[in-house]
Amino acid sequence: MRRAVLLTATAVLLLTPTVLAFFSGGYFDEPRLIATLTVWSVVLVVAVAGPRPLPASAPGRAALAGLALLTIWTAASVSWAPLSDPATDSVVRLLLYLGALVAAAALLRDELAARAVEPALVAGALVVIGYGLSERLLPGIVDLAESDKAFGRLEQPITYWNAEGALAAIGLVLCARLAGAPDRPTAMRALAAAAAVPLGLGVYLSYSRGAIAAALVGLVVLLAAAPIWSQLRAGALAVAGSVVAAGCAAALSGVASLSGSLGDREADGAAMLAVLIVLMAAAGAVQLRLVRAEERGAAVTGRMPAARRLPALAAAALAVGLAVLVAGGLAERGRGEDQEQRRGVSRLASVESRRYDYWRAGLDAYREHPVRGIGAGGFRVEWLRERPFREGALEVHSLPLEMLVELGLPGVLGFSLVVGGLAVAGGRALRRNPLLAPGACAAATVWLLHASIDWDWQLPAVTLPALIAAGALVAAAEQPVRAAMERSAGSGV
Repeated sequence: MRRAVLLTATAVLLLTPTVLAFFSGGYFDEPRLIATLTVWSVVLVVAVAGPRPLPASAPGRAALAGLALLTIWTAASVSWAPLSDPATDSVVRLLLYLGALVAAAALLRDELAARAVEPALVAGALVVIGYGLSERLLPGIVDLAESDKAFGRLEQPITYWNAEGALAAIGLVLCARLAGAPDRPTAMRALAAAAAVPLGLGVYLSYSRGAIAAALVGLVVLLAAAPIWSQLRAGALAVAGSVVAAGCAAALSGVASLSGSLGDREADGAAMLAVLIVLMAAAGAVQLRLVRAEERGAAVTGRMPAARRLPALAAAALAVGLAVLVAGGLAERGRGEDQEQRRGVSRLASVESRRYDYWRAGLDAYREHPVRGIGAGGFRVEWLRERPFREGALEVHSLPLEMLVELGLPGVLGFSLVVGGLAVAGGRALRRNPLLAPGACAAATVWLLHASIDWDWQLPAVTLPALIAAGALVAAAEQPVRAAMERSAGSGV
């Protein structure tokens, strides 16, 4: 009975990000507050029915302490923040994230719950991205709302295209993991390969350069975390299916940018739907044949010869990816009005936007308040005061920079504890549970890279999957090494 209660609580936690996605990603007050109450109800269930609600390992405790510090300091900053409402919103959001990390780290100690994380997050991402794609594939039947600034980019239901791309990238990487995991059922591996196609298409149609880069780096990290031949093949299949789907969409303006008359869009949508079905079926069939070949011994299995060098490659890819994203942000000078109004693939060929101006304004504000910061949610006021052109902005568009600007040195300390603690927990989890940890590591990496250049932190529908994956790493890091090694040996990893 107790385990059934805990598994039900796990299901509620895993479902929350997907539900929030259909309420503007959880950006606004009411859905965010309801989600916070829901998550802390789950924490209460864990405290009553679970054997140990808090992390037992030092890295897990450090990450939790860092998030708690951010929450407390944000609440304190309400007293000096220029606007109380945005600061209060930040407190509620952090309470949501703190509760989610506590609940995930406790609930995912259960083997069945831990194994459900990757399929559940993939299913949630597929539902969200599939909903957004529906108006492109069935324009005569489905008509979704479009914001004034979307200009054909995939944005629904989260209502922000870059966040939509980030969620699709997380789902794509997890699909690659499921397809390449030798311990997963054959049907699941084939379905994951098929699901990677629409998710890869979602990454492309968001026209988010950050999401594309994060997805590619995430796949490299995934291979380094699971350096086996089946993972390499699954990752290559996911990339191939995504590239072909993107190429077909680029040739259909009704799909690529929602351009043209209704009749033209219906024809393009029908063609793309047929292509998508064929590609998904082909990807699933190829993955199924690969699994059968592995079972017969006709395909190479086990660890790759270059396995020892892959972690260094992943670290280099992560560093280069972050450097490229930051450099790209610094190159994005000017108002970028032409860029915003472009439709289709031409958006990927330009670096014109306002991100550099946001970062510069944020750093200028930090210099005036280097210790305590300007207060949670205070950037919007600084931007109105210092903006170089008449355009509103609410966020700094970089999570590390936001912590520095709005929360000062305590914010940087808290954020560093979270990232550092989870990084160490991820390393331990890979040693103790090499079957379940790789997907969580890759998903968290995708989110962290993208959040470094955008405002995913303000959208719980995108951040909660990463926190759930982080909680899975904390739980796996506490697992006895012997049990993990026995499972790995039994699966041939």
